[in-house]
Amino acid sequence: MTTLPKHKKLILFDGICNLCNSSVLYVIKHDKKNVFMFTALQSTTGQCIIKEHNIDTTKIDSILLYTPKNGIVYKSTAALKIAIHLNFPINLMSVFLIIPPFIRNWVYDYIAKNRYKWYGKKASCWVPTPELKRKFL
Repeated sequence: MTTLPKHKKLILFDGICNLCNSSVLYVIKHDKKNVFMFTALQSTTGQCIIKEHNIDTTKIDSILLYTPKNGIVYKSTAALKIAIHLNFPINLMSVFLIIPPFIRNWVYDYIAKNRYKWYGKKASCWVPTPELKRKFL
């Protein structure tokens, strides 16, 4: 696996999902402290992390947040922990971490299950522009 630069967090996302790709672009735009790097679940790096952490992609197929120190967080917890590092007012969404994960993840899973139907998907993974490539592994 490619080594993650020190003090970075890696967002793994579904590279063919339009909602996921839009979310990545949103995070890039609002990541003023340059905390995040990105890789598609379908990429070589994504597949290495999935294998290394024994992730069942039939159950977890959307957003993951990886840090070498803390490992992997999934679903709503990942989304809210990403929001913590973004600018105001998005960082206020972290207050939803007080809601039990089984409730948050029920909502998350409902959206994830319908994301292709509602937002569509690409035939292949999105390729970042040359100026954004440095943010991707």
